[in-house]
Amino acid sequence: MNISNIKTPGVYIEEMNAFGNSVVPVATSVPAFIGYTPQAIYEGKSYTNVPTKITSFAEFQSIFCYPDPPTPADPSKQYDPQYYLVKQKDKPEKGDYLMIGSNYYSVVPDPNTIYYLYNSIRLFYQNGGGDAYIVSVGTYGAPSGTSIKPGDQIVNTNVTLHDLTDGLSLLKNEQEPTMYICPDATLLSIDANATLMQEMLLQCSEVETAISIFDIIGGRNPDPIMYTNDIETFRNGTGSNGLNYGTAYYPFVGTTIMQQNDIDYTNFFGGDVKQLAPLLNPSSDPNQNAATILSTIENPSGDPLSVSQYHNALLVASPTYTMIMNHVLTAVNMLPASGGMAGVITMTDNNVGPWQAPANTSIVGVSSLPIKISESQQADLNVDAISGKSINAIRFFNGLGILVWGARTLDGNSMDWRYISVRRTMIYIEQSCKLAAQAYVFAPNDKNTWEAVKAMIGSFLNDLWKQGGLQGASAADAFSVECGLGSTMTSEDILRGFMNVTIKVAVVRPAEFIVLTFQQQMSTSS
Repeated sequence: MNISNIKTPGVYIEEMNAFGNSVVPVATSVPAFIGYTPQAIYEGKSYTNVPTKITSFAEFQSIFCYPDPPTPADPSKQYDPQYYLVKQKDKPEKGDYLMIGSNYYSVVPDPNTIYYLYNSIRLFYQNGGGDAYIVSVGTYGAPSGTSIKPGDQIVNTNVTLHDLTDGLSLLKNEQEPTMYICPDATLLSIDANATLMQEMLLQCSEVETAISIFDIIGGRNPDPIMYTNDIETFRNGTGSNGLNYGTAYYPFVGTTIMQQNDIDYTNFFGGDVKQLAPLLNPSSDPNQNAATILSTIENPSGDPLSVSQYHNALLVASPTYTMIMNHVLTAVNMLPASGGMAGVITMTDNNVGPWQAPANTSIVGVSSLPIKISESQQADLNVDAISGKSINAIRFFNGLGILVWGARTLDGNSMDWRYISVRRTMIYIEQSCKLAAQAYVFAPNDKNTWEAVKAMIGSFLNDLWKQGGLQGASAADAFSVECGLGSTMTSEDILRGFMNVTIKVAVVRPAEFIVLTFQQQMSTSS
């Protein structure tokens, strides 16, 4: 109340604020998924290239998935990959294969039917995911009608660099996402993938609110010896900008996301059941039950069964069909690790905080790895003397299972930004303080304001230190906040309208290398 405005006799009440402003912590685990979805329409409105916040997988389904038809019809297929069994003269040297009778068959996909976003989001929520943004850059494209060669990398020509970079740029106007994830990026060519990764790192360094989580081309079916070529290609493709805002995980992970009811005979040979007949009912070992079911599928009469009913009948009638299904399911369930890691990071943040490294923990739903990395092999992934681009390994340990065994950014040679937890903690502190300080824009640039800002930020950092986010025996050892004339500002700064606040924090770093020293000593008498 301005006393000079009081001109009428009477009693006036003036309420005074007893407490200063406080820093409200920003969200730390809100991934933004960029890629292709089954559809992107809800209540007549298109959500293509519209960053959309969801809070559950059910909400994702309602907007970006096909609606299920009325019962008793089968549920809609949200992901419909196509696989081929290609007969080989000899045992294939690369890729997955199986034996039917005395013949070898490679199990290979139609590359234009492979997408990773849908199952990656399922893996995210299976690992404790919460709020997320979805940027659907389009729906699934047409199949190519042919398969890749055994052992080749999958390049889906329906997945384009232009679509993904356009979706990425839409996130510039969204302040909430803290992770950028693009599982479909590994379906691009090597050069296009490199361009996308560099754009993601550049945008992260510009907005300063998010990190990018990368997967590595070649992680789906790595060569046990030559996999290092894929690692080198990845390191060469990420450039040199914004490395402390990026992290990578290797290899892909074998999951249990899709089950036998998610794949059926329509996923083989482009849905042509005629090509299944020689495999399920060979002349050398006839299976009349399987032949009858296939014939009924081709020439239905009366009241035909549903696809799932025919599928279940084939599973019972033909062990060969069951074997084929298991191989295809293994291939379909091999996913990039980024979606699962977004869930792991979310769960870690909820349980502890962003200062806890998302490592030495399992990924729920992961049951296998395409390559088992040894300790000596990980040494070259974790520490790279030339580029410093560390890659976090996902490894199998006897008695423990599959664990995330790395906690570094791509800026592995930096003492400041080597660890993911340090980078994410600093983003958390910076953005929380930035948003809180906006309340003082245009406030008088005087001692009262300086002290209010120092108290506000100091209180926030003190709480963070008590939670274990900062290291130090006392609060004074953990952080300091300075703001004032002669300490952070000059008279010229004040004249120009600048209020400078200097914040120093001692961020907790993970114990990456634990060294136990043992020494024998001589026995002494009691």
